[in-house]
Amino acid sequence: MTALSLLLKGVYCRYGRHPAVHSADLAVPAGLRVALIGTNGSGKSTLLRAVLGFQPVSGGVIEVGGVRAVTSAQWRGRRTEVAWIPQLRSTGRFPLLLGELLDSSGDGGAAREAAARLGLAGLESRGVHTLSGGQAQRAWLARAVGAVAAGAGMLLADEPTAALDFAGQEEAAAVLTGLPVTLLVATHDRAVADACDRVVEMAAGRLRDVA
Repeated sequence: MTALSLLLKGVYCRYGRHPAVHSADLAVPAGLRVALIGTNGSGKSTLLRAVLGFQPVSGGVIEVGGVRAVTSAQWRGRRTEVAWIPQLRSTGRFPLLLGELLDSSGDGGAAREAAARLGLAGLESRGVHTLSGGQAQRAWLARAVGAVAAGAGMLLADEPTAALDFAGQEEAAAVLTGLPVTLLVATHDRAVADACDRVVEMAAGRLRDVA
């Protein structure tokens, strides 16, 4: 699949009565790499999850490749064409082996090759919940490589380098920005932001261009 465009027009998201995203407008041409920066709680994760349908939208339009997702089938299709690296959280046991996580990408071979390059060779039988934070982030990055190899045209990544040391952050930034897809990455990592074509800041649920 070729890279896909992303269009957000007047997007609103709420948690109960609390507004999390306010009238967000963003146009990302196919193939562009965009860093989404901002403080914790500013709405970055909510916005990314809304693109995939994991977060309800109370107003506005979200289009990927010029298409809105409405039906369950369309949302399933979007989650195939858009690769996803979630933010790691301490939620207890993750009931998957590393090899199973990689194989769920759609192209297990490409994901396993990427995992080996990222220092995870030989860990395929380990539970994801037993990996260190840095290893888990490398695992999700490798899965994203597999998803792109399987045809995804966009990658959304939520703090994909937060548990990595400086060398690991630079390595991950190179992998993320080297993929032939549209990239929207929420990050506090300067190496990732510097490697992107455009930087957008989110503050109190609103977007503005920084660079």
